[in-house]
Amino acid sequence: MGNITASAVPDTQLSTAAGTTWRELGIHTWIKIFIIGGLLYFLFRDEIWSVVERWQTDGTWSHGFIIPLFSLYFVNQRRGEILGLETKPSYVGLFFLLCVLVFYPMNLVHFRVGYFRPLTIIASLGAVVLFLGGWRLVKHTWLPIAFLVFAVPMPDYIYKRVTIPMRIWAASVASTLLNIVPDLETTARGVIIDVVYKGDHMEPGLDVAEACSGMRLLMAFLALGVAMAYLHYRPMWQRLVLLCSTIPIAIFCNVIRVTITGFIYILIGPEYATGIYHDMLGIAMLPVAFGLYGLLARFMSSLFVDETDEPKEDVVLRRSRSGG
Repeated sequence: MGNITASAVPDTQLSTAAGTTWRELGIHTWIKIFIIGGLLYFLFRDEIWSVVERWQTDGTWSHGFIIPLFSLYFVNQRRGEILGLETKPSYVGLFFLLCVLVFYPMNLVHFRVGYFRPLTIIASLGAVVLFLGGWRLVKHTWLPIAFLVFAVPMPDYIYKRVTIPMRIWAASVASTLLNIVPDLETTARGVIIDVVYKGDHMEPGLDVAEACSGMRLLMAFLALGVAMAYLHYRPMWQRLVLLCSTIPIAIFCNVIRVTITGFIYILIGPEYATGIYHDMLGIAMLPVAFGLYGLLARFMSSLFVDETDEPKEDVVLRRSRSGG
């Protein structure tokens, strides 16, 4: 007589899907990718090298070198879904691509908005993906493509309008904190902090320069915040909270940086508040920012427990026949 035995088998062991690699695309697909990539580079080569040169010469945007690497990593993380898709070309993508290709020369001649020129590259890439792979492929690649926006330098007039209030606010808060020190009196005057220490007026005043606005930290940390929110599985509302938290965390860390710079400038010496020491202090704020971000993430994980995250086991029934 047959008997029934039950055994608990984890979900991961029930999956029969083998590991997927990009070699499954085939040589013809890779040839198409390289041809399309070559055409995009030929068309936008001047814009590409202009952006790369900005990354090299402007420290505020030096993080641009790693942004494309993150985008490729995002795509690689979705390779199982992408390789398993039955793609269907969408002529909506072709329409968008034609619109972008028409807009590009019009912008060069008529509109002359410099910020749109590198954005045209990203728009063209998205249109090509939609045209060749359809909406199913866009579902898995839209964020890696949109993530490239973090590598595009912001227009100078917008950058200055954003950084000046940040510099003024940082100077004001740092001045308040510096006044805690005995025999030290500071007054924020715009982006300049006037310092009187032990009755002596220090000249020149402490200038919260453009590099101290916190914009560099904000842009880099915001990009990495998007990356971490995308890679770590969490409920959507927690991802949004973590993403929004990058802005106040970056601003808070910059205030700490300006305040510490003020203490160094006054108590140790002005020469230690500039140059390599100033840059090293800015780099040191990154682990502080990530530490605060990690604490917030851990707090939300411990405070809100999602019951659906508990591991479940499937019961597989096996019928065996006894001999005899």
